[in-house]
Amino acid sequence: MAFKQRDHGEAEHAASNSRLSATLQALASDESRDRISIRDIFGAMGDRAFGALMLIFALPNVFPTPPGTSAILGAPLIFLTAQLAFGLSPWLPAFIANRSMARKDFATITSKIIPWLGRAEKMLKPRLTFLVHPPVEYLIGFLCLVLAIVLALPVPLRNILPALAICLFSFAILERDGLFAILGFITSVISAIVVSGVVYGIIKALIYLVSSALM
Repeated sequence: MAFKQRDHGEAEHAASNSRLSATLQALASDESRDRISIRDIFGAMGDRAFGALMLIFALPNVFPTPPGTSAILGAPLIFLTAQLAFGLSPWLPAFIANRSMARKDFATITSKIIPWLGRAEKMLKPRLTFLVHPPVEYLIGFLCLVLAIVLALPVPLRNILPALAICLFSFAILERDGLFAILGFITSVISAIVVSGVVYGIIKALIYLVSSALM
């Protein structure tokens, strides 16, 4: 079933019309909540939930993370990007949507993220908006779907560039900034070249090992 926006008072209503950094800050400061869930972020962002959730799931992969992290975060991205590609409303299974953490822990994390996120948002503004509306938006969704599948695959040393491309597309969708969509397209091409090289190297190494073992 699809998400339905829940009423959490004035803080959430105001957040739905704000940038992501302001939305996260509003949620973290809402003392009426004991925990913050992905569903809460979804409700707060309203019709901009695609960009917000894609960014939240992709951003950790831009930095070095423990093995297996990209596979865990890549699965929700596959759900979201597939829906974006086909022009559907954003939806996540309940077992993902209901994942939550204590508000104090959420506040600690957001206090570290928001300054960086705020700097990025200062560069964003509506421009070249035809690049972030259908049918180009569907193409963005398809590219992000491919990138999300790459993230979910157990291929080492290949998650940073795909995650960065998804983040750029997420910013583009959030603020209707076509320039960031262009940067996302460029990063996607670079990512495809790098990932192909990594995969080719792995396959070549496996063939060499098998050939050596059979000799």
